[in-house]
Amino acid sequence: MWQVRDLALHRNDCNGAGRRRIAVRAIIWRMRDFRFPAVLFAVAVVLAGCKLKDEAPPPGSGPPPIPAPADVAAPPKDALMTPSGIASKMLQVGLGSIHPRPTQTIRVHYTGWTTDGQMFDSSYQKGQPLEIPLNQVIPGWTEAVQLMVIGEKRRFWIPGRLAYDGQPGMPQGMLCFEIELIDFK
Repeated sequence: MWQVRDLALHRNDCNGAGRRRIAVRAIIWRMRDFRFPAVLFAVAVVLAGCKLKDEAPPPGSGPPPIPAPADVAAPPKDALMTPSGIASKMLQVGLGSIHPRPTQTIRVHYTGWTTDGQMFDSSYQKGQPLEIPLNQVIPGWTEAVQLMVIGEKRRFWIPGRLAYDGQPGMPQGMLCFEIELIDFK
């Protein structure tokens, strides 16, 4: 014969924040030999639902922002400057001599900061590189990425007029980007 009983368990919260009462409805076989396995099963089900604090971040927290480089506010004196006002600093030398054209699709990792050091976007935080036609990004990127070769990593300072100035909800003014060109086709 089956009998339904309420089984109340007390245990410490997984994150140590205090005690929590967990009520489990367990089906216990009335015969003595089967009570212990049924209770053990109910306890295992309760404990299996426990998530440690480090396993899952609180909702909406996401990964921490990537720290801004020390020179984010303005390009250094030794930065290369294009006629349009984009400054760049080589961080990692690439391979080859072929540069992407505006009609080609690029594959890049990038992080963008405002000049006060606030990160506003990063493919690293999204967990995958960006793949997009080069003529579908801000004008500053279209010009800047054409200076690069595969494997190259550069830091760019892009004037606001070649970035998002005038676009609501987007960062304004000069922006600093670190871009690594992974591939293009």
